[in-house]
Formats: sequence, structure tokens, C-alpha cells
Amino acid sequence: MAKKAINPIDKYVGNRVRTRRLALGMSQTMLATAVGVTFQQVQKYENGKNRISASRLSQIARTLQVSVSFFFEGVPSKSPAKGRVISTAYVTEFISSSDGQAFIKAFMKINDTRLRQHIVDLIDYIAASYDED
Repeated sequence: MAKKAINPIDKYVGNRVRTRRLALGMSQTMLATAVGVTFQQVQKYENGKNRISASRLSQIARTLQVSVSFFFEGVPSKSPAKGRVISTAYVTEFISSSDGQAFIKAFMKINDTRLRQHIVDLIDYIAASYDED
């Protein structure tokens, strides 16, 4: 049997669930218990493998202390004017990764705004060198 393709919007919404859960320091088990599912089901939601019903998404939103619309903010869509995809999914994917979480926690510990700006400038400089390849 052929593997069913994951819908990009289901994956995006799942990433937003994961991002918010991690921001609150909540485990998959804690979220699962709060909304009445198994932690494996939460994993499937977060990976986009299973769609989240409207009522379940409402429960998740209440548990994660956000509005339902939070999960759709920045959702990838086609631009009618240009017909190209506008996506912030890569940002959501980064901040929900362990590297992203570690980076954000470390960066937020830096109180010196000038130093933070220098770090951003350095990252921009490094990234620009990869654009040339």
C-alpha cells in the first residue's frame, strides 16, 4: 500500500503545536493527558501524520493558552499576484527543533543589545557566504 502524503498545512499546524508546547516547557505526555489522547497521538499531530479535528484543536489551544488562530498564523499559501509560495514554515521548523530551542535560550540570556546585534550581523555575514556557493 502506498504511503499517504502529509498535507503541508497539517504539518505546519503540528509544528505550531510543538513550538508552543516546547515554549511552555510541556512534554508530549502532559499535553496528551490534558486533551485525552496518548502521547503517540500527540507525536502524530505534531508530525502532521494525523489531522487534528476542530474540537481537538480547540482543546489543544486552551491547554497551550493560545487562540485557535495561533496555529494558522503564517501558514504557507499561494500568492495570487505572483503565484509563488510564501512560507515561514522554515522558521517554525527551526524554532521547534532542538537546535533552535538551544539557540533561542542562549541568545535570550544575552542582555547587551549591541552584542546581540553583532551576533545577528555575524550570522548574516556567514549566511551570505553560503549564498555565493
